[in-house]
Amino acid sequence: MKVLAIVKTELTRTFRWRANIFFLLIMPMGLILLLGVAFGNSATRIGVVEKEKGQLASQLVATLGNQPGLDTKSYDNLGSLERAVERGYVSAGLVLGSNYDQRLQAGKAVTIRYFARPDSTAPQIRVALESSVAAQGSALVAARIVHSEQGRSFKSALRRVNAVKATAPVGVSLLAAGGGKYPTGGGQFQQSASTQLLLFAFLSALNGAVWLIETRRLGVARRMLSTPSSSREIMLGIVLGRWVITLLQAAMIVFFSWLIFSVHWGDPFGTGAIILVFSLVAVGAGVLIGSLCSSAQQAGPIAMIVGLVFAAIGGSMEPLQYFPATMRKIAHITPHAWANDAFGTLLSNGGNLANVWLDVVVLGAYAAVLLTLATWRLRRVLTT
Repeated sequence: MKVLAIVKTELTRTFRWRANIFFLLIMPMGLILLLGVAFGNSATRIGVVEKEKGQLASQLVATLGNQPGLDTKSYDNLGSLERAVERGYVSAGLVLGSNYDQRLQAGKAVTIRYFARPDSTAPQIRVALESSVAAQGSALVAARIVHSEQGRSFKSALRRVNAVKATAPVGVSLLAAGGGKYPTGGGQFQQSASTQLLLFAFLSALNGAVWLIETRRLGVARRMLSTPSSSREIMLGIVLGRWVITLLQAAMIVFFSWLIFSVHWGDPFGTGAIILVFSLVAVGAGVLIGSLCSSAQQAGPIAMIVGLVFAAIGGSMEPLQYFPATMRKIAHITPHAWANDAFGTLLSNGGNLANVWLDVVVLGAYAAVLLTLATWRLRRVLTT
């Protein structure tokens, strides 16, 4: 009960100061918006509506999806596709009519509908689409020639042409800077939401160093020690209080990013595990700084510098995929890099907790080391 009383006090002190609402929620959401608009949707994805699931329509979609750096996603109707383009889940939309196969097999022209977001990826997707259409068109022309010269049925001639094309020895693969895997994409705000959650959760927990110093300066810690409360209970209450505050901020970012920006956070168990453990890492770092520094004027700048430097190195300001290979290795001295890797697996590649267990274990090791050092130092500060 004494531990819970300390936790309640920490929560009351934090939320009584209304300016904290700005730093805990409004500022993170604003940066998610700005970064999503500026850098979101770095991977290219095109949504497709096939009104007729014909062989030629499916072949065009498959060819388009095989273009380097381009992915396709199917939608049931035009309305859902338009919403996906509007919200940035896909960069462009393609609609194939219900008579697509029928008209092409009859040698007639077809019209396809294409629309895209007004960003830098739209021209690239259009070029890829035109290339795929041209490739299918050349195959159809060749099939008609085979049909005419050899007397095969059109379908048989087309299969023959496609079989010959499949034996072509030339292949293309696309790699990101440094030779890593090219990123796949979620919504426009998907990546910015996860990176800003890590950035602000860490900064918020580090800011707890200032509150801890104020607790010592005002004599609150000494008064608590004068009660029938052990130093272990006091330390547990302080750490648990900061952890709850950090988790509340993370939960608010997750909820409001889902509500406002339609961010999908993937597997709830994987996402929850990352947030829980990373928050412990952040709290351990904050308590350690608060126990090492002697004044709020000293702790504040140190906490800010550490938080921003770790975020920059760890991929919370620029995606790790764009780091050179050597820099990516260096980045993993920070917990942010491991957490960003884990979120990338969950949010961009559809992974689950089983796919990110190593990242969670490494974050747990960070938390164990930092919390051990922090509590050891805090005990010395409180009892001397």
